Amino acid sequence: MSKFVEMRTYRLVPGGHAEWFKHYEELAMDVQKKTLGNMVGYYYTEHGPLNEIVHMWGYDSLDDRLERRKKLFEQPEWGEFIPKARPLMETQDSKVLIPAPFFKVPK
Repeated sequence: MSKFVEMRTYRLVPGGHAEWFKHYEELAMDVQKKTLGNMVGYYYTEHGPLNEIVHMWGYDSLDDRLERRKKLFEQPEWGEFIPKARPLMETQDSKVLIPAPFFKVPK
């Protein structure tokens, strides 16, 4: 059971989500899922702030997150994805979410 969830939000250039998804599926999704291990969700916005990609990953500790993300950046597939993704990004944000006492994060 994960102890917390990291929620990452990327605001993309208008209309950039289709290209983002294409590159993500071709280059990054498998290695990210394998390396980070616990994808809680992967979404894009349709209403409210537009052009956002939001994804969430469960971790056992901040050290677990640090180690898994370090390993991710060592993967060649991830290295191919980053130069394609960066031009699509306007901003990025990361939040650590701690579950309420009564909620069990799905594994």
